[in-house]
Amino acid sequence: MRFTSEQRLDDGVREREFTLGETPGTLWTPPGSTPAPLILMAHNNGLPKADARLVARARYTAARGYAVATVDAAGCGDRPRSAADEQARADLRRAMRAGEPVDGIFESFIGPLVENAAPEWLATLDAVLQLPEVVGGPVGYSGWTALGIRLAALDPRIAAACCFAGGYVPLAQREEARRVTVPLLLLLQWDDEGNPRQRALDLFDAFGGEQKTLHANLGGHTGTPWFELEDSCRFYDRHLR
Repeated sequence: MRFTSEQRLDDGVREREFTLGETPGTLWTPPGSTPAPLILMAHNNGLPKADARLVARARYTAARGYAVATVDAAGCGDRPRSAADEQARADLRRAMRAGEPVDGIFESFIGPLVENAAPEWLATLDAVLQLPEVVGGPVGYSGWTALGIRLAALDPRIAAACCFAGGYVPLAQREEARRVTVPLLLLLQWDDEGNPRQRALDLFDAFGGEQKTLHANLGGHTGTPWFELEDSCRFYDRHLR
């Protein structure tokens, strides 16, 4: 891991850009010198780590006493995208405009994104946990549900997950959810036009843990209320400290 830039924000949070091999990332750490628990904050496929909503969530969470790491895994941000990915995106836009079924396109598109992203996120987890300013575990996860399922199923260091119910979850991850038993907070936007509500409810049922909570709010895909961020930090306080 090589740090490439650093700035200290007004609230004392330290923000550093890094690279790990070909993977670019950002690490936020809270004020003070005490090692902090780590949260991996993942964004949906294709979005950059500099997305304004993700950065705001990360800075708030770091100010609450957590180290927060995010990366642009394969196919995200400015990283090269394969011809197959670009064709799938074009096919998806065409099918949605025409009102055609899109499950098959999503499956062939999102599944490989999860498969390619998971190793880079696990490598990032290994590297960040070596830093003296980060507690060696347990670790929290926040963000993209399909990836969170894969990481929690693979790595026992992930001890709690807060996921957004929006976003297509491939069949493989819907099956893996039964093996995910860590405490879960699932955030659902009741009127998310692109993500069928019943599918999200079925996924919540599929998670294998006994400590799982569903928060549902009115509004569309990007309308998650700010107070849910405060609640997610309290969720991590219960399970990571």
